[in-house]
Amino acid sequence: MVSASVQLIFFSSSFCDPCIQTRAVLDQASRLVPALRIAELDVASNLEEAERAGIRSTPTVVVLDGEGSEVFRAEGAPTLNQVLVALAKAV
Repeated sequence: MVSASVQLIFFSSSFCDPCIQTRAVLDQASRLVPALRIAELDVASNLEEAERAGIRSTPTVVVLDGEGSEVFRAEGAPTLNQVLVALAKAV
């Protein structure tokens, strides 16, 4: 089970075709891990937060553990397996 303190942040943009694929992967992950909460942030609307996180391209998926430490980052569309392994590392 994913701890409530684990964070998955999906940085996206409206013109990004790989973001569509990433949404599908994250949707699959959320069906397999019902406790998973995903925060999707459009970089155009959340520029300061994207800059603080060091986002250089979209899609970028970042998983943070309960202490706020980054345990996973995928620039480009991640696989379902990558997301599930990252969530396991974050717990």
